[in-house]
Amino acid sequence: MDLNGVSAVVSGGASGLGEATARELAANGVKVVVADLNEDKGKALADELGGVFVKTDVSDAAQVEAAVQAAVDTGAPLRIIVNSAGIGWAERTVNRDGSPHSLETYTKVIQVNLIGTFNLMRIGAAAIAKTEPADADGLRGVVVNTASIAALEGQTGQLAYSASKGGIVGMTLPAARDLAAIGVRVNTICPGIIDTPIYGEGEAAEAFKAKLSAPVPFPKRMGRPSEFAHLVRSLVENDYMNGETVRFDGGIRFQPK
Repeated sequence: MDLNGVSAVVSGGASGLGEATARELAANGVKVVVADLNEDKGKALADELGGVFVKTDVSDAAQVEAAVQAAVDTGAPLRIIVNSAGIGWAERTVNRDGSPHSLETYTKVIQVNLIGTFNLMRIGAAAIAKTEPADADGLRGVVVNTASIAALEGQTGQLAYSASKGGIVGMTLPAARDLAAIGVRVNTICPGIIDTPIYGEGEAAEAFKAKLSAPVPFPKRMGRPSEFAHLVRSLVENDYMNGETVRFDGGIRFQPK
């Protein structure tokens, strides 16, 4: 699919993987709606890219509808939905002190990561369905979701996170089959250890990142957000990629701890 002249909604678009994706799409002619809770960073990025910022809690239907409508209102046909908003959490099913995993935090992670992804996918795809086909195959748009290799090899303490990301992987193929009728492709990326601002800055942060990336077979480093964004673009542009879950991890396989 040709990117130039279309619009996109990128959740979690104010930083990290979402920011890199927003930059990549905008650089290739896409009008980007940055959907994020961080108003300062989101507005600054949208202004820089000539896009639109909409404060968005992805688990809130009304806010997601507003973000999707903002893309429609740009006048450029909405063709791309990228789900990259998410939160992390570490807690054992039964903690060392004998207490059970918090139900509140488990529910929160599922609500944001899994239900939030479904929320934007369903509302975004419904809006894409109203556009005219972009090619002779009847393609109208593309959804790219972000899971994690923790969905496949969850480590100790990643129960909630792995469940949420595993749910995203699990709905990829049925969503692609559902949305085939309206000409929408769906693919999911499972990133490994990516160098985002979540790890902080400074000597201690660099030492921690070096430890994290040590088990990566090749290249022997963390992934870059720009590389993730390039993969998103590839999945959008390659018209035969559909219903797939793609590992993006340098070949690493998570051990229990």
